[in-house]
Amino acid sequence: MNVLFFLLAAIICYILAYIFYGRFVTKSVGVKPDRPTPATEINDGVDYVPTRPSVLFSHHYSTIAGAGPIIGPTLGILYGAGPAWFWIIVGAIFIGGVHDFTALFTSIREKGSSMAEVAKKSLGETGFVLFIIFTIILLVLVTSAFLTFTAISLTSLYPLSKLGLGANQTLLKTAVVHGQTVGIMGGIASTSVIVITCLAPLLGFLVTKTNIKTWLAFTLAGLICALSIYIGFHYPLSLSADVWLIIIAVYTFFASEAPVWVILQPRDFINVQILYFGMAAMVVGIIVAGFHGLTISAPLTNYAAGAAKMGPVWPFLFITISCGAISGFHSLVAGGTSSKQLAREGQAKAIAYGGMLLEGLLAILVVIAIGSSINFKEYMALTWPVSGKGDPILAFAISVGHLLHNSIGLSMAFGTVFGILMVQGFLITTLDSAVRLNRYLFEELWKSVIKNPPAYMLKFWFNSGLAVISMLVISWTNSYKHIWPLFGSANQLMAALALIAVSAWLYRAKKSNWFTLIPAVIMIVTTIAALIYKLFVEYIPHLNILLAVIDILLLILSIGVMKLSLKKLTTPKAPADSSLSA
Repeated sequence: MNVLFFLLAAIICYILAYIFYGRFVTKSVGVKPDRPTPATEINDGVDYVPTRPSVLFSHHYSTIAGAGPIIGPTLGILYGAGPAWFWIIVGAIFIGGVHDFTALFTSIREKGSSMAEVAKKSLGETGFVLFIIFTIILLVLVTSAFLTFTAISLTSLYPLSKLGLGANQTLLKTAVVHGQTVGIMGGIASTSVIVITCLAPLLGFLVTKTNIKTWLAFTLAGLICALSIYIGFHYPLSLSADVWLIIIAVYTFFASEAPVWVILQPRDFINVQILYFGMAAMVVGIIVAGFHGLTISAPLTNYAAGAAKMGPVWPFLFITISCGAISGFHSLVAGGTSSKQLAREGQAKAIAYGGMLLEGLLAILVVIAIGSSINFKEYMALTWPVSGKGDPILAFAISVGHLLHNSIGLSMAFGTVFGILMVQGFLITTLDSAVRLNRYLFEELWKSVIKNPPAYMLKFWFNSGLAVISMLVISWTNSYKHIWPLFGSANQLMAALALIAVSAWLYRAKKSNWFTLIPAVIMIVTTIAALIYKLFVEYIPHLNILLAVIDILLLILSIGVMKLSLKKLTTPKAPADSSLSA
């Protein structure tokens, strides 16, 4: 089937969903467009900072999108392009978009509270503690997975012959591995990330402290991106994966304490320019190639192969393609940083629901690119090798290279490098945000379980250190093939629990909540099934004690939260809390 069908059908569905279903959800929860938010009322210059919608959208989108909607579909297309495409569309509209928007909205109404604090008001002190512990485990898993992928992608190599380059080419720096000349693909991204990170504070200062025009900020961000790529081609940095694990872990430890305007906001704003440009290039490439007859060559359904590598299509397709359809991590971003930067309540729909639909479109582009532009045997060899470590980011990048080369004539080498760059900056971005969020959560946990916690337990170095060391240990001792399914299960279960907390919040406010409850039930059943399957089929039989313990903890915590939620939701409604609808 022609690639244009897959692209245009998805775009039409998303536009209609934003206009009609997004309007329905915002009306149901009671959005007041001009109502001030915690960012304007508190405005402490560190965490609570009213931010221009374009800058906030860039931060929010680059944080939630990150590498998830690229890696998830790259892995999930193993089950077939058809079910992957369908789940991304339906999930983003009816589950992911609703989850993201309602999480942001409730956090705003609760003065920028995290989802754990929302759960405290909705489910009580016990629910609060359970929610915090569950969230901490999820964030450790997401940072472990993304740290692993970062190290893999920064060390990516690819034969020059497959890039259409001769031995005398000068575009790429090369190395010789097992007698074969390879291009140092990841080294270009390594240098680019370093340049962007070093220049981010300058842009942050100009935007936040001197209030430069938005168009000028976009222009400067684009120039920084171009400069970083130029330097990357000329001075690629080549280090081992283990060295990168340590360097990035140390970096995220310090970055988690810096004010959001110094690194987090401006680097997101810069990185998202690469993603915007990459998505636009992929859309153009798919349209041009579609008019020339490009079709999806990957299997439309491939259940047996998927089951052999990951498990049955249900539940594992739905937890593998996580971020492109729904992601619990988004609720943590919404309640952790975005709700503290939103200037007006009326902007929430565009930031959250719109951001999720745009992320869904990115995932659709990934499915189309991989499904049409790389030989499926090569995809399998890169992503699911019989032996050794796979590199799904390189598989995606090669697909982008082929797509742009065959459609608009871009150099295969440059297109592939750009594909890696689309992913790499957002891996670091997600690590920054997740470690920062975990620091907050550890502090909240100690205050909840210890009456007078020692002063050191509330210091950034203690809590950021716990977050960083935990992710480093798991990443160091497990491959992405082991971490991703557990992360996917925890991530989708986090989404379900966030939807439960939001449903209870809406219940207290005497507002309709069926549009959050139904998705919550669907995801709870799916993710618990995945956790049970992995525990008894993989972790226990293979004596993976660390992941087995995490799996069991997630099951216990989720059952505890669900028990509390069921009790709250079956208790007769009290008079609506006026503070919730004021």
